[in-house]
Formats: sequence, C-alpha cells, structure tokens
Amino acid sequence: MDAADAASNNYPVTLPAIAIRDVVLFPHMALPLSVDRPKSIAGIECALKAGKYLLALTQKKPAVNDPAPEDLYPFGVVSEVSQSLKMPDATMRVFLDGKKRVRVKKLALDAQKSCLMAEVEYVQEQAEKTPEVIALMRHAAEMFEAYVRLGARITLDSVALLSHMEDPSKLADTVAANSIFNIPDRQEILETVDLRERLEKIIKLLAKEIEILDIEQKIHFRVRGQIEKSQKEYYLNEQMKAIQKELHQKDDFAKEVDELKKKIKAARMSGEAEAAAEKELARLAKMMPFSPESTVSRTYLDWLVHLPWAVETADAIDLALARKLLEEDHYGLKKPKERVLEYLAVCKLTQKLKGPILCFMGPPGVGKTSIARSIARAMGRNFVRISLGGVRDEAEIRGHRRTYVASMPGRIIQSIKKAKSRNPVFLMDEIDKMGSDWRGDPAAALLEVLDPEQNHEFTDHFLDVPFDVSKVMFITTANTLWGIPVSLRDRMEVIEFNGYTHNEKTAITKKFLMPKQLKEHGLGENALRINDPGIDAIIRGYTREAGVRNLEREIAAMCRRAARTVVETGVKEIKVTADNLGDYLGIPKFVRDLAAVNGPGRATGLAWTENGGEALSVEAVAVPGKGDLLLTGKLGDVMKESAQAAFSYIKSRELAPDSYIQAHNFHVHIPEGAIPKDGPSAGITIATALASLLSRRPVKKAFSMTGEVTLAGRVLSIGGLKEKVIASFREEVYTVLFPKANLKELEEIPAEIKDKMSLLPVSSMDEVLELALEKKSPKSAKAAPRKKAMGRG
Repeated sequence: MDAADAASNNYPVTLPAIAIRDVVLFPHMALPLSVDRPKSIAGIECALKAGKYLLALTQKKPAVNDPAPEDLYPFGVVSEVSQSLKMPDATMRVFLDGKKRVRVKKLALDAQKSCLMAEVEYVQEQAEKTPEVIALMRHAAEMFEAYVRLGARITLDSVALLSHMEDPSKLADTVAANSIFNIPDRQEILETVDLRERLEKIIKLLAKEIEILDIEQKIHFRVRGQIEKSQKEYYLNEQMKAIQKELHQKDDFAKEVDELKKKIKAARMSGEAEAAAEKELARLAKMMPFSPESTVSRTYLDWLVHLPWAVETADAIDLALARKLLEEDHYGLKKPKERVLEYLAVCKLTQKLKGPILCFMGPPGVGKTSIARSIARAMGRNFVRISLGGVRDEAEIRGHRRTYVASMPGRIIQSIKKAKSRNPVFLMDEIDKMGSDWRGDPAAALLEVLDPEQNHEFTDHFLDVPFDVSKVMFITTANTLWGIPVSLRDRMEVIEFNGYTHNEKTAITKKFLMPKQLKEHGLGENALRINDPGIDAIIRGYTREAGVRNLEREIAAMCRRAARTVVETGVKEIKVTADNLGDYLGIPKFVRDLAAVNGPGRATGLAWTENGGEALSVEAVAVPGKGDLLLTGKLGDVMKESAQAAFSYIKSRELAPDSYIQAHNFHVHIPEGAIPKDGPSAGITIATALASLLSRRPVKKAFSMTGEVTLAGRVLSIGGLKEKVIASFREEVYTVLFPKANLKELEEIPAEIKDKMSLLPVSSMDEVLELALEKKSPKSAKAAPRKKAMGRG
C-alpha cells in the first residue's frame, strides 16, 4: 500500500511510535497497556493530538529499559488508541486496537516531541481465498480447537467465533494472537505477508504446542496418581501415629527421627558421609529414646547435619581493596603486606589455594592476628581463630572417638562449623607453644591438616568420615620457630614480622591508638591532646617492647585518668606533655642509661627475645681466686658455653701475665638476673668486657655489639640483626658492631634508623677490640706492673 492508498484509508504515513515488550500486537487484536516510560507516554500523547494512530513495535530484548531504534523489530502494527487514562503516579493506561501491518522505513527520536517518530510503508496482504487457503483455514481452526481443549486457557465460545470468520488474514492473526506465546515466533508470523505461508507456519507451531500440552497432561495425570498414593500412605502413617500416641509409644522420638532424615538430605553431604549418617539414623530408630547410646548417636548426627558440607563464600580477591584494607588496619609492616598481596595475586590467577601454609612469625603485639582478619575481609571470607598455646592432647586436633557420651570432634571441625562455610580464613594462633605428653603429639596431628596434598580428606576421629578442608586458607602465628617441629615447619612459609621502630610507634599512636582509646573512654576528639614529646616520653619511659600492646595499655591508663579529671572538674580540654606526663602515668618504668654504662670491664651487648630486640649490659670483674670463670644472670647453656669460649680466647691473647690470671677468678654478670638469657650472640660482648678488664682499656661510650665468637677469634653470623639494631637505637646507643656475614641484612633496617647510626661490620675479635676499646694511655701502661705485683702477693 503506497502513501496515496494509506491517505485514502485515513492511515498516516508518518506517525509516533512506542516500544512494547513481552508481547507482539497483531491486526484485529485489542491490547491493554500500562505505560510508564517517558518516551512512550510522549508518543501516546502525540498520537491523541494527531488522530489517535500510533505504531506499536516490539523490543528485541525486553530487559532494555530505554530502547534505541535498533533495539526494535522493523515490522509492526499501526494501532488506534481506543481508550486512555492518566494515573496519579504519572503513568498511563491505554487500549490499543491493531489495524494494519507496516514495514518501518525510518525511525528516529523527535527531540521536540520527545518521542519516536516513524515513517512507514503499509503492506498489501494477499487476501484471495483459493481452495488451498480455505483448507488451511479449516485445518487451523480445528487445531486451534484441539489446542484450547488441551490448554483450557481460552473459552470454547472464542473458538466458535472462528467458524464465522471469512477473512483468512483475520483468522490467522486471531489464532496466532491467542495460541503462540514465544515472541520471536509471533514476530515471524506478523512479518509473513503471504496468507498461505502464514497459515502453514501457524499450523506447524500449533502442532508443536499441542504435542507439548499432551505431554504436560500425561505428566499431570501421572503426578496426580503419585500424589494420591502418597496421600494414602500419609493417611495410614497418621493413623499409625495416632495409635502409637494412644498407646503412649515413641511418637515424639519418631518425629525426631523424621526431622533428622530431612536434615541429612538437606545437608548435601559427601556420598560416604551421607551413607554413614543414614546407617547411624537407622540404628538410632531401633534404640530406646533415653538410652546413653541414643545420646551418642544424636550428638553424632547433629554434628554431621550442621557441618557446612557444601556451603562456600564466593571469593572476591581485589588486590586494590586488599592493599587499602591492609593500609587502613596496619601501619608499617611493608614486607609482610607485600608477601600477603603476592599470595592473594597467585590465588586469583590460579583460582585455588594449594600451596604453602602461611606462618606469621614475630614478637607479640606487631599485628599478626589482626592482619589475618584483614585478609579475610579482603577476600570476603568468614574468619575463625583458635589458640593452640598449651594444647597437649592429639584429640584436641583430631577429635575423640565415639566410645563415650562426652566425646566430641576436634577443634578443627568445631571451628569450621562455627565459621558456617567450608572455605573460611582459619587462624591458628601460638602454634609454637604446643606441647606433647602421653596423650599424643598435636603437632603431628596438624601435619595432615596443613598438608595441601592430604587435607582434602581430613578425617576427624569423631566423625570417622573424610571432610574436605583443602579450600580453607590456613594461617598460623608464632613468636619463634624453635618450638615448631621441623616436619611441621616444612609445610609452612614463614613471613617475619619485625618490631616497630620509634617513628612507627609514634605514627601508630596518632593514627590508631589515641582515637581508639578516646572513643572507648567516652572522651571527645579534642578532650585529650598529647604532643609529640609526650608520645615520645611514653614510648621511651613507660614501654620496652617490639609491638604496641603495652603502649596501648599506657595510653588507656592516661585516658582513664583524664576521664576522671573531666568528670570531677568539668574541664573541656586536657593537654598532656612530657613535663606533666608523670601526673597521669606515674614515674617512668624504664631509665635509658646504657650509653653511660660502658667502661673498664663493662660492655653493651644486643640480644633477640620473643619480645623483639633487647640491649644487655655485660660486666666483668677480677677477684682473688684460681683462674676460674664465674657466670651469673640466669644464663642458658648456650650462652655459658659462648662465655667459656670467649674466656679461652682472651687468655690466649696474653693481655695480662699468666700469673695474674691464675691468681684471680673472673666474674661475668649480665644484670636483670630474674630474666632468662640464652644464645651465642653475646660472645663478642663477653670477650670485649674481659679484654677491657685485663688490658685496663675502657670500652668506648655509646658502643654496642653482637656476634658469636670462636676460639680462634672469628666472629660468626647471628640472627635478628634488625631487631637488635632497633633495640640499640631505642637505647640511644648509635654505634653497633656486627658480623660481616650479616651485611646482606642491612637492607631490612629502616632508613630512618640506618641513616642515624654507625653500623660497623667485623669478622674477627682483633677488629672488635681495635674499634671498641679506648687507646691505652701512658698512665695506664705504667699502672699494669703494679697490678701484676699485687697479683703475686
């Protein structure tokens, strides 16, 4: 139909268009619509002004909320707006009557009218009623009637109307509008202009729908028969339960068994676990309800059904977010943070966690546990923690066997149940503090848990069926590696957490500790202020640690005192400085005077402890005796042997006459005698103190040292250099002698400390004595013979 024919029939060639979804409008079809999109409302209003005609086009993708012209099918129906109603919520309700098929020639958004405008070409339908067309019409009507009888979605009165339709196009469109529900199929029927071809397509689609409805009906009858059978069984079961109830038999117990059966099916266990659960349930059903055996069975089944056999949290490994969370939660710790981010990157690329178990090793209070929580946050996983300190029983890990009423699973299975997912971040704290006795070795039990090649079938003694813990991210913490067996250590990758520097503690106080304690003590942000010298005084005078736990306690004590002052006096703001800090925390607990300790027979050594680096004063004196070495200060065996080696080396140097040495005992003491001390790294310090005593050359002020000494005077490497240098810096001793073999570890020392210190590598005791001892003065040289004479007498 050309433009002239369209005009003669009062159908416009250019008219507004609206997009409809989930339905295809046919000619001779009425369609109610609820319209809420602005373009569509504008199109309807434009049509109402211009003669009530508009073009209805179906969207290709119903999910598109604001379709562009290319999102619409290029074939639609010109329809008349027969009714329209504006609603209070600015939407419209309209009725569209389909009129003519059209092919879209041009479709674009009219900026002035704010709607889609279309230029269309009216399609001339071939309406000649040949005998073949009439036969197709009858066949389509018969199949439609069969479809209605099967589907029962349309009244038979509507079918009767088809027999009176003479127009084959109208009949075909009516059948298609009421029987075909697939949008692409409806659109294909709409675009088919040839009547014979259109009727054939409708018949094929109807045959397919009738076949599907026939199958649905068969399924319906079969299910209904099954339901009737189930209802009969249910009725008989209910009768049996009623009889049992009258006889006061185990009706409640039977109900409990039924509930357990449902929970077993819902738990989605492994095949082996489900078989074990069903077998145990069958045993339980035959037991007396209140027998001890039934209690054990109930407990066992309760653990099985509540474990997260198939519950997982989706991993969301975002390195940018992980870095942000680590920076928000922790200050410093650059090396551990980088290693954690590397680990997460590998997990993201491989989509699995198989590999070494992470072990965070470092002093208390440096953030090992809290960084594990941050990892869980970054991965979107649940977090669970257990402490292994003092655990001595293997059953704590593997669980107790079900031989008595109080038996229960081990702490691994308990924690996974508590986490409510099979892939949590699992932190094992204090793994270096486990013990062992006649009940077994828990460290050996952990070998299976922490081995990626075995833990996909971890078997708890209580469950007695494998549980897959391979998707759990295990993280362990330790203060030292000495307490961890070699076989267990081999399964873990150790990430060292070193102590915080003074500047890092200052920053942590400002950024984390002060805001946290002010909030916990009900003080406003400006209620308590402390300047940098005040923070420095707390760190130096009231704490001696690698971490910040004691620092936080001292800040909490200061806040408590400030809170009391605020309540009693009503003061709005309190300022704390180094001068008035004693009013809040009392007298300082530590006095830093090691820089002035060095002198004749006195040297400063450096040691590594579980709490980080420590500076030790070593004192040596000569007393009348028989040339023996006396050691005090609660020293360990290794340190005693190191002292003996240092003494033998010094005697070999002949710094004093042999007669003098044989006439005296040499007493070496390391103060703070109540604190245990051990390790070989004090060797050069003891040797220097003895050399200073015998040579009468004092040890230089502000000198500290660390290193193991041999009988030949060689200086061997030691561990914990970074912590020891930090401890020396904390004590304001800025010159450190260390083994040349540890040169590679200097890069781990923070630049802010390294730049302010003189770090001197040594490889022999000759170098140590040359650097550490003052030059011999003429006066002291003359004094030596008199000392020898005194030794003879």
